[in-house]
Amino acid sequence: MTYGDYEIKNGHLYISGADSVELAKEYSTPLYVMSEDVVRASCRELKGALDKYYESNGLITYASKALCIKEMCRIIDSEGLGLDAVSGGELCTAKAASFPMEKVNYHGNNKTDEEIRMGISFGVGRFVVDNKEELIRIDKIADELGKVQKVLLRITPGVDAHTHSFVKTGQIDSKFGSAIQTGAADDITDFALTLENIQIAGFHCHIGSQIFEQEPFVEAARVMLDFIDETEARTACFFTDLVLGGGFGIKYTEEDKPLSYDEILRPVLTYVKAHREKVGKKLIHLGFEPGRSIAGPAGTTLYTVGSVKEIPNIRTYVSVDGGMTDNPRYMLYGSKYTFIIANRADKKKDNIVTVCGKCCESGDMLGEGVELSEVHAGDILAVTSTGAYNYSMASNYNRIPRPAMVFVKNGEARLAVRRETYEEMCERDI
Repeated sequence: MTYGDYEIKNGHLYISGADSVELAKEYSTPLYVMSEDVVRASCRELKGALDKYYESNGLITYASKALCIKEMCRIIDSEGLGLDAVSGGELCTAKAASFPMEKVNYHGNNKTDEEIRMGISFGVGRFVVDNKEELIRIDKIADELGKVQKVLLRITPGVDAHTHSFVKTGQIDSKFGSAIQTGAADDITDFALTLENIQIAGFHCHIGSQIFEQEPFVEAARVMLDFIDETEARTACFFTDLVLGGGFGIKYTEEDKPLSYDEILRPVLTYVKAHREKVGKKLIHLGFEPGRSIAGPAGTTLYTVGSVKEIPNIRTYVSVDGGMTDNPRYMLYGSKYTFIIANRADKKKDNIVTVCGKCCESGDMLGEGVELSEVHAGDILAVTSTGAYNYSMASNYNRIPRPAMVFVKNGEARLAVRRETYEEMCERDI
């Protein structure tokens, strides 16, 4: 797993060979900077593990909710990965980028009829289905369109990943999926088999996010394979696909100790392969859906410091020209990041500060207890590992325009998302 592509030259922070201070001057701030080099390296490491330990019999599918823009879709496609979409908007973004729809897994626990019709019409490869109501609607719309739609039934395996409660999705108490322990998984499978315009390709699970251990993934594989074996024996039907989700943890600060893709996938792939050999079945087509681990480490957000306010014996506030509108994760989850003064990146971090945004909101913070070198108004502040769930969750609170985004490769930057204007924010108002 690749983390950033940073170096320090002449006191400046460089991202994939580009001077971050010059990027801030050219494109203004706040600015999302994505390292294309890091994105591509992560894609290749993931595919390499699948090839090495599982005879290439599967597909790595990028969870686009982490960062869904056309340029990211194009890069993911060029690296041979599939795509996971969770809404009509993400699906339309993929289509606008000419992403092959047959390599799309279409998620969402409450798709509208419009979104279902869109997905079937576009020719998505798999619908990931959470409930019987959605199955009924897919079956009906597929019939109207003269199609038989392949689906993956989302199953809740009851595996408790050690992560934030907001991003745990594999336990029984979840809005996602049908639980094995309660019999709901059997019920939805049996029901889906009665529908003429539905074909069950296989099953899907996802146990959570920001996971730093191998064991939960191996346990999820064990539970799901046992469920598939029992279901095939019970129904005399056979299933070709198993998707084990994503959730691989990344490094936001020095406290985080993530595993490499090889360390994560090797025991899982080895277990699945051994299990299929033991029960005398050919390798099931295996899928994983990493999002954060591909986009997150590739991203850096650049800000300009507007003021430094010291309250003696209490704290020092460092105000920047962004905040919760371009990164709400600290406010939502208390997420920690690494902060660097990009124009003096070689200086020792001997100050403790609170980094706050420009919104009229007391909770508009990017970090408290942040270690930072000496900071002044006009400095460029870099926040690392912001490629996932920052732009995706950005808002126009206080009518603040969303930032631009550039991709950097081998020291060269190109604009991928232009900065939103005040006029664009107002144009839908009547």
